[in-house]
Amino acid sequence: MALAQDAPMMLLDEPTTFLDIAHQVEMLDLLARLNRTENRTVVMVLHDLNQACRYASHIIALAGGRIEAAGRPSEVVTAELIERVFGLRVSVISCPVTGTPLCIPYRHNY
Repeated sequence: MALAQDAPMMLLDEPTTFLDIAHQVEMLDLLARLNRTENRTVVMVLHDLNQACRYASHIIALAGGRIEAAGRPSEVVTAELIERVFGLRVSVISCPVTGTPLCIPYRHNY
């Protein structure tokens, strides 16, 4: 509906939920294009950290309802932050395609 109404600001909660990976990328590409070409403000909740890093210009990391960190993905998404917020050990590397942070989780030892 927000797309059809040419809303200047869109607040989206998990807009890629239930979409396969091709449609997720299509949706995020569309939102990025609307932001870039029509100057629309797009605020969205994404739990896929790698997609958030690839598409967002600004990220806010929340834990327990409080802001843990905010800023550019390269400033915010660190192994230390992911472990603090999610309790999960990860390696954060530079994506070979985009240069944005890429989170690779470690397996839990069972």
